Amino acid sequence: MSVPANFDKALEIGRPPNIRRLFPHSRALLVSGKVIDRALMARGGAMTMAANGRSIFVIRGALQAAQRADAALIIEIARSEGGASGYCAVNYWNMARLVDAMCNELGITVPVAIHADHYGIKKEDDLPVARVEIPTIFEAGITSIAIDASHMADDLNLLANIDLNAFIPSWAGLETEVGEIKGSEGLSTVDDASFLIKGLNAHGICPDWIALNNGTTHGLEAGSQGIQVELTAEIHRHLAAYGTSGAQHGTSGNSSERLRAIAAQTRTTKANVATALQMVSWGVEVNDFGNAILDADGNLKKVKGEGMGEEMWQQMVAYADAKGWKSGDYKKLNLPFEPRLMGQPRAIRERMAGRVEDFVHTMLTDVFSADGSASLAREVILEAGTYDLGPKAGRIEDPAQWSREKIMERAKTLDVNKGPEGHFDD
Repeated sequence: MSVPANFDKALEIGRPPNIRRLFPHSRALLVSGKVIDRALMARGGAMTMAANGRSIFVIRGALQAAQRADAALIIEIARSEGGASGYCAVNYWNMARLVDAMCNELGITVPVAIHADHYGIKKEDDLPVARVEIPTIFEAGITSIAIDASHMADDLNLLANIDLNAFIPSWAGLETEVGEIKGSEGLSTVDDASFLIKGLNAHGICPDWIALNNGTTHGLEAGSQGIQVELTAEIHRHLAAYGTSGAQHGTSGNSSERLRAIAAQTRTTKANVATALQMVSWGVEVNDFGNAILDADGNLKKVKGEGMGEEMWQQMVAYADAKGWKSGDYKKLNLPFEPRLMGQPRAIRERMAGRVEDFVHTMLTDVFSADGSASLAREVILEAGTYDLGPKAGRIEDPAQWSREKIMERAKTLDVNKGPEGHFDD
């Protein structure tokens, strides 16, 4: 495999301090999330995949696909999946090590960011733990983070983001979120998204991405409404002066046409894909955009000869049945079954990763238009001459108008629709 001409220089200057310290002899180009965002902005009308690395097979397949497509890539996991109480073997503290090892093994030269997705803050009492824990995940190789306090009221969401920013390296990629991801209920508005971004700007914080509730869901897509492209584009236009790109959550189950529209018509540069990759790696039957196809009884259907071995699938189904788990709960099988899946013959392990590779490659090239973005990302690093790209916009808002007291007063006037109460897990 040939090495791009600018790879060695990008490797020399593009890896942030935590990555250089952890992997001093590595030839994996692990970078800040800022690099990935800037590369997709330069590509124009494109977004890349933030592949949810619930397993080694997903990570391996996604890396191989990105290399084939010359696409910059994000590997991520959410706090609910890979935090202290997560349900996956991959977690915040080992993900960078796994990605680095695989990049070196496979000769991956595309830039890859290591993203802590949905670092969830559900209440103010969560903040003391977060202040301690966030530095530890950067020490373990995280290069980008999403602070998700969207479950709280708008003023508390903003205040939590301001509070925790002190514990995030200035060079790191930064994502924020407004509006819980709950489908067509409680859609984000220009008002609440602007409130969050303007308030952060007043405090000298410039997120690279904002995630919205723009009509999608996490997990299996049950409805047909999906992502609202015009709403997303309108909100992004209002935030453009603040340098904010979009992060699209819940892509699994949305049609390729809708995802192409998001890439082409909005400022979205990051598209999270989670459930689809899990199902693809297992060998579950899916449609062309990754949504699992259920049988008449609502059960997942395994394709013979694809993904894991047939006997392993039967073990997994029996385990889930004993727990009373339905298809939407199958994500909880990742942790207990990762060692068993790794113990399968090499040919089966490779077909699991290979199925992911083919799916991701198609998404990157035919849907997201991310091909060529890896070359652009290396150029971004060389032009900056550093791993630290800085903010995309300077301070616009007056800090005096965004004190804690004024934030709380402003929040009372917002035009928002939070939608129903409920459990909207990340």
